[in-house]
Amino acid sequence: MEIKSLTENAISLLKELIETPSFSTEEAQTAVLIENWFTNHSIPFHRTENNVWATNKYFDERKPTLLLNSHHDTVKPNTAYTKDPFKAVVEEGKLYGLGSNDAGGCLVSLIATFTHFYTQKNLSYNLIIVASAEEENSGKNGLNSMLPIIPHIDVAIVGEPTLMQLAVAEKGLVVFDAEVVGTPSHAAHPNTNNAIYNSIEVLQWFQNFKFKKTSKALGDVKMTVTQIAAGSQHNVVPAQVNLVVDVRVNDAYSNQEIASILQAESPCTKITPRSLRLNSSAISTDHPLVKAGIAMGRTTYGSPTLSDQAVLSCQSLKLGPGDSTRSHSADEFIYLSEIEEGIQLYVELLNRVLLSAI
Repeated sequence: MEIKSLTENAISLLKELIETPSFSTEEAQTAVLIENWFTNHSIPFHRTENNVWATNKYFDERKPTLLLNSHHDTVKPNTAYTKDPFKAVVEEGKLYGLGSNDAGGCLVSLIATFTHFYTQKNLSYNLIIVASAEEENSGKNGLNSMLPIIPHIDVAIVGEPTLMQLAVAEKGLVVFDAEVVGTPSHAAHPNTNNAIYNSIEVLQWFQNFKFKKTSKALGDVKMTVTQIAAGSQHNVVPAQVNLVVDVRVNDAYSNQEIASILQAESPCTKITPRSLRLNSSAISTDHPLVKAGIAMGRTTYGSPTLSDQAVLSCQSLKLGPGDSTRSHSADEFIYLSEIEEGIQLYVELLNRVLLSAI
C-alpha cells in the first residue's frame, strides 16, 4: 500500500484505540482492533493473551530477525484531565486522548511500517511485529512472556515517543524495600534508639551516595528515596521505618551489581530488591540501524525512562513519534504530523537497512 493510505489508516486505528479503554491487563478489546487491522490487510497473525504478533510473508530462518514492538495498554487517566480521555478529538493538528502519545502513535506507525514491508521479498532481515500488553505495569503477560514464543530476535526497535530521535541506551530499574530498625517504646520515656531518628542518617546516605561508574550515553546511576512509612500511634515509638528506593541503572552496571553494592554498603538494617529483571539496554552506534538513522540526520541520546527494552537481551533501539514529556500527562496528545513523519522515517530507516545486502 502507498504510505499516504497506510498513514490515514494508522490514524484511524489510533482513534479507535483511544476510544477503547485498555488499562494494563485489560487490553482485550484493543487487541481485537489490532487483529482487525491484520485481517483487513490480509496478514496472518497470532494472539497470545492480549499480545498480537505477526511475521513478514517471506520469513527465512537463515536470516537475522528484527523485532518491531510497541504497546497498546495505558495508564489510568489522572484527575487533571479537562477533556474526555476516551474521546479522540483533533484540534489544531493535535490528536487528543489517553494513550495517543504513549504509545499509540508509535504503535500504529510501526504497524503501518510492518504492513508496508510485509510482502516484500529479499529483505536482509526478517520482521516480527509484537503489539504488546502490560508494558505500563511491567506485567507477567507482556512482551517478556512472548520471547519464548516468537522466533529468536537479533535486534529490536521499541516504539516509544522519542521525537523520532535515536535512544541508543535506556536506564534499567531496580526498586528496593529497605528497613531501619530501632527500639519500640512509649513516647513519654527516654529512648536513644528511635528508628525514625536513626533513619535521618540513612536518608542522608542515600542522598549523598554516588556510584563510581558513569556512562557516556546514560550518565550516572540515579538513586532516589520515594516512599517512607513508620508509626501507627502518636504516643508509640515504632520498631522500624520502611523505605522504598528507586534506582535507575546505567549500562555500566548490572542490576545484580547494584543490589550487591547497596546490600554491602548502605546503613540500612535490611535492603531487598523487588526484581532484578528490568535491565539497562543499549545498541552499538556501529549497528546498521543507528548508522542509517544518523545518516538521515537523527541524533542519538540516552533515555532515562523505562520501556519494554528492559526485558530484551538483544541490542535494541528506542525510536518513535511523540514526546516523552507528554506521557502520563493530563490531556495527552500527539500531533498528526508526528505520526505522518514517524511512518515516513520508519520506512526510510528500514529501507536503508532491510534492502541492503546481508
